[in-house]
Amino acid sequence: MFVLGIDPGLSRCGYGAVRRHAGGPHAVAGGVVTTAPDMPLPDRLLALHGELTGLVAELCPDVVVVERVFFQTNVRTAMATGQASGLALLVAASAGCPVVQYTANEVKMAVCGYGAAAKDQVQRMVATLLGLDAPPRPPDVADALALAMCHLTTAPLRHAIDEADRRRPAFLPGPTR
Repeated sequence: MFVLGIDPGLSRCGYGAVRRHAGGPHAVAGGVVTTAPDMPLPDRLLALHGELTGLVAELCPDVVVVERVFFQTNVRTAMATGQASGLALLVAASAGCPVVQYTANEVKMAVCGYGAAAKDQVQRMVATLLGLDAPPRPPDVADALALAMCHLTTAPLRHAIDEADRRRPAFLPGPTR
């Protein structure tokens, strides 16, 4: 399985691609797409759209994983993150890629074993799991790689649950009174 993780952001949008091999996961790509804060919003979104579209077309992932915006205290940051997230979802869906979302806590739990892990803990654990010489920097890259790793870890369970749901007989109503 080949997974592209996207840590959405308008100023810095991290991406990380991980392929699962028999010998374990292998990082294929990672980086950050940036837009200048002084650019008009439509231009920033257009630039991000173009970069993400090119990335998905170049990498051809089996699935795209986007961080679900769950909670942020800064409304302005939340709006920008939400716009970038929606754009990433649109790009993946337009390319015909299945899309999965996880919250930051779910990712930290899957990668670090602790849902409130700090950024540096995520960076170090991603480096360890992927056999990297150093933690990925900036943190947006580590977060995107962690998203991909989270999906690789949880996909078998998700598949088993989906299969069980498909095999379950239709609901049979109880006796009527």
